[in-house]
Amino acid sequence: MRTPLCEEFGIEYPIFAFTPSEKVAAAVSRAGGLGVLGCVRFNDPDELDKTLTWLDENTDGKPYGVDVVMPMKIPTEGAAIDLKAMIPDEHMSFVERTLQQLGVPPLPEGEGREGVLGWLHSVARSHVDIALAHRPVLIANALGSPPVDVIEQAHAAGVKVAALAGAAKHALSHVANGVDIIVAQGYEAGGHTGEIASMVLTPEIVDAVGPDVPVLGAGGIGSGRQVAASLALGSQGVWTGSLWLTVAEYDLSEGTGIRDALLRAGSGDTVRSRVYTGKPARLLKTKWTQAWEAEDAPAPLPMPLQNLLVADAHNRMNRGDDPETISMPAGQIVGRTNEVRPVAEVMAELVAEFEASVKRLDSIAGI
Repeated sequence: MRTPLCEEFGIEYPIFAFTPSEKVAAAVSRAGGLGVLGCVRFNDPDELDKTLTWLDENTDGKPYGVDVVMPMKIPTEGAAIDLKAMIPDEHMSFVERTLQQLGVPPLPEGEGREGVLGWLHSVARSHVDIALAHRPVLIANALGSPPVDVIEQAHAAGVKVAALAGAAKHALSHVANGVDIIVAQGYEAGGHTGEIASMVLTPEIVDAVGPDVPVLGAGGIGSGRQVAASLALGSQGVWTGSLWLTVAEYDLSEGTGIRDALLRAGSGDTVRSRVYTGKPARLLKTKWTQAWEAEDAPAPLPMPLQNLLVADAHNRMNRGDDPETISMPAGQIVGRTNEVRPVAEVMAELVAEFEASVKRLDSIAGI
């Protein structure tokens, strides 16, 4: 399972793993893939700096990447307190009323939070600055192309830039802006995702950008067979995310409800909604997402206001032990994540099943 991206990044397998957990990212890199740390959760620059230092020291010298959330055209500046003043009272009342109806207890005094500031353009820029002081080989942007000056900043440091795309026209725009790698993120994927399924999207983007621009297939990839399918569609590797949510190394000190919800969820137990960030994102389907679909529910606010509105609510729900009241991005592949296993075991299974799939296809083709 080797493609040109393996040589370019010094990795054994073209398996890229997005994760908010530095422990998972490090384990993927040590196992031969490329762990990509999601930075959006870091409000404190010093915490991100310490986390990347830990990655530097715990990846056995192997490469890793980082993922930021940076809108290209709508920079959002200002302190969180100013943005909170833009949130309507009816939205705040709805959130609190829903939490009460769902029986979600408040956090212990002093443990609330003001919101995930990583959704702000200015904070995402600081994440790039901090990352480039370490040794990532890739900076990915979950919202498409970063601003051109950020792309140039990364290139000046010898770091490649990847951007997610949900349509071929978006991929072409990313390439025109200087993006190096396109992540073709299909409808099945967790988090921010478009409306075209991976089976259709990946070859469309591969054909649109041409052979000189590597494409990673994303969405609905959680087995070696699916890795083989993505490469057959023209990708040079795969971008995985939800697959790693139930590995043994994943631990962000949340409650037991998240893992329980993920382990029991089927492929039909997700929903694409704007309630998480203000942009369409695929989440676990729970009583929380259902509440936002009720007739009396207000419409979700635009990014980043929606996240500031619901951040404390998410923190309260995710710290609990009720899988029915969880707010967690997850793709349809969550139906395969029904046991807790170490990263190395998952990686080994991906590779073995990929090799078996290729051999089976060779036999069908008479090779």
